[in-house]
Amino acid sequence: MLKRQISISLRLTIWFGLMFFSGWVLFGTAMWFNLKRTLTAERRQTLARRIDRLQDLLHKNQQATDDDRFDDFRDFARATGNGLSEVFRADGSRAYPSPSSAAERFAWPLVKVGDEEQFVHVESQGQPYWTLIRPFSIDRERLFLAAAAPEAANRVLLHQFLRGLLESVPIFIVLSSVGGYWISRRALSPVDEITATARSISIHNLSDRLPVSNTGDELQRLAETCNGMLERLESAVGQIKQFTADASHELRGPLSFTRVVAEVALKRPTTDPISYRAFDDILEEVAKASVLIEDMLTLARADFESQERAFEEIDLGMIVRDACEMASPHAEAKGISFNFSIRTDQVITVLGDSLCLRRLVWILIDNAFKYTDRAGAVEVCLVQQPDCLELTVSDTGIGIAEKDLPYIFNRFFRADVSRSETEGTGLGLAIAKWISDVHHGILSVESQVAQGTIFTFTMPFLDETRE
Repeated sequence: MLKRQISISLRLTIWFGLMFFSGWVLFGTAMWFNLKRTLTAERRQTLARRIDRLQDLLHKNQQATDDDRFDDFRDFARATGNGLSEVFRADGSRAYPSPSSAAERFAWPLVKVGDEEQFVHVESQGQPYWTLIRPFSIDRERLFLAAAAPEAANRVLLHQFLRGLLESVPIFIVLSSVGGYWISRRALSPVDEITATARSISIHNLSDRLPVSNTGDELQRLAETCNGMLERLESAVGQIKQFTADASHELRGPLSFTRVVAEVALKRPTTDPISYRAFDDILEEVAKASVLIEDMLTLARADFESQERAFEEIDLGMIVRDACEMASPHAEAKGISFNFSIRTDQVITVLGDSLCLRRLVWILIDNAFKYTDRAGAVEVCLVQQPDCLELTVSDTGIGIAEKDLPYIFNRFFRADVSRSETEGTGLGLAIAKWISDVHHGILSVESQVAQGTIFTFTMPFLDETRE
C-alpha cells in the first residue's frame, strides 16, 4: 500500500541514493582494508630493513669477540626500534643478552625452525606489535634475528580513516539524494508534460496531441503510441458525431410527415373512436421524438462548433423573469408552490446568447418541476455576488443519490428508477452544461435523496467576460 503512494521520482531518488551509498560503503570498506594492508606491508618492510642492517653488522664482526659483538648489537638495538631486537638460538634461548629491558620483557613468539621468515602479530603488555624473525647462520651456528615494532600508530591511522568515513555518511546521503532527485526529475520531466497534456484532452479537443521529444527512448515511443490512440479515438468520435447529426437530420422528415398525417386524420369527422385514440397516441409520441431529435441536433452542433461564439449584451435578469413567468402556469397546474426573486436593483448585463441562456434557465426550471411532487416547492433566485452572477434553482423533490451526482450532466443519464419513470430525453442537463461552458460559466448541483436538489449557475459579469 505504501509503495503505491510513493511517486516514481521519489522511488528513483531512494534507489539512486541507496545504490550510491552502497557503492560508497563498498569503496570505503575496500579502501580501509587496502590501507590496513599497505600499513602492514610498510611495517614489515621497516622490520626487514632493520634485520638487514643487523645481519650486515654481525657478518662484519665475525672475527670480533663475543663481548664486542654484544656491544655492537646492543648499540644497534638501542639506536633502532627502541631496543626491541633479539638474537635467538634454535632452541629459543638468547644468543646474546637482551639489549634492553623492553626487549627482555617483550613477549617474543616461539621460534620455528626453518628457512622462512616469520612475520607474526603479538600482544605484549597490552599493546599490539608486529614481529619479524629471520633465520641466520654465523660461524656455522644457526641463529634467528628478531625485531619488533608497535602497531598502535597504524591503528590510530585506521581509526581516523574509519571515523572520517562515518562522519561523511550524512554528507554522502544528502549528495546522493539530491543527485538522485535531480536526475529523476530531469529524466521524468517529459512524463510531467505528457501527463499535463493528457489531462487537458477531453471530448472537445481530441485533435490535441502529446508532445513528442526526439530522444529515441521509451518516453518517445509512449508519446507516439498515445498520439496514435488519440488519432483513432478522434476518428471514431467524429464518426459517431457525424452519424448522430445525420441520423437526427434524416429523421426530421419522416417524423414531420407522420405528424401531419396524424393531425389530418384527427381532423376528419369520419375517424372512428379507436382510430382517433391511435392517431392521438401517434401524435403524442411524434412530439416526444421531435423533442429528442432537436436535442440531439443541438448537441451535435455543439460538438462540431467552436466554444467561442458571437455574443451580445443582454439583460440576464429579464431572461430569468420571462422564463419564470412562462413557467408559472405549469407550476399552478401541477400544484407546486413556485417563487422567483431577482435580488438586485440594477440591470444585470452579461455577454451571451439570449436564446441559449433562456433555454438553460428553462431546462433547470422544467427539471425541478418534473421531479417535484404536488404540494412541493420550487424556487428560482438570481443574486449579484461580488465577483459573479449566481442563479439557483432549488426544489423539494425526490433528490439525487450522491453516487449519481458526478454523472448527472452526462448524455442520456437517468439517475435511478424513480427518475427514469419521469418523461424526458435525458439530454436536457447535458445541453444546459454545454450552454454554461460556452458562456464561461459554472453549472453545479447539490442534492439529498427525498429532500430536494439545488442547481447553481454562476456567470461572470460583462467586464470580466470581455477580458
